[in-house]
Amino acid sequence: MSAPTRPPKLVAPLRFYRSAPRPCAYLPGLMEQLIFAELDDASAMESYDTLTHAGFRRSHNIIYRPACANCAACIPVRIVAHDFEPDKSLLRIRRRNRDTIVVLAEARATIEQFHVFQRYQRIRHPGGDMAEMTFAQYRAMIEETAVSTFVSEFRKSSGELIGAMLADQLGDGVSAVYSFFDPAHESASPGTFMILWLIDEARRRNLPYVYLGYWIEESPKMSYKTRFRPIEALGGKGWARI
Repeated sequence: MSAPTRPPKLVAPLRFYRSAPRPCAYLPGLMEQLIFAELDDASAMESYDTLTHAGFRRSHNIIYRPACANCAACIPVRIVAHDFEPDKSLLRIRRRNRDTIVVLAEARATIEQFHVFQRYQRIRHPGGDMAEMTFAQYRAMIEETAVSTFVSEFRKSSGELIGAMLADQLGDGVSAVYSFFDPAHESASPGTFMILWLIDEARRRNLPYVYLGYWIEESPKMSYKTRFRPIEALGGKGWARI
């Protein structure tokens, strides 16, 4: 007699909501809205992979995507890691950071990270929502998730922490969730170096893509993303190189 088969595990569908309009952080004079859902433990990774392919992003246990009236400027982009070739300026950034040591760790917040995060917010994003975050709020940003995630710490050979990146692993890539660095080291372009490292890490894990979130052509804050080529954008016919 054959063993009885188990019934398939039923996973409740995600419930999506629409946020209230608020001023856009990237395009002055416009309002932004999001559609979002909560990722629970039962469906987190499967839902996260599927929705990332559809252009969604993660924060804490929330998956979201812009859904703004009369605006479609936010374009999801991802780097094709295996085909990436750094240009001369990116090679110079690699050399400037050759004494940087990267330490991979579980997604755990530390006071040391938080102090660098605070300096980054005060100087790079004064007046922003994250500039007033407490350590408890920072810890929630790092640790509250049901998906596979990790933190990479960037340190000088002296041991000094100069930056950190929170990233997720997907079925076909890694996703840069949030990164920050000590502005005292800005001349070495640590933010760009973090993305270069994440491309290398995707290759080490044999994953084809690095998801970078949204690119807005009209926003100078987003222009750095198109430096990493080849890069793909999500449009009406799916992902295609730009």
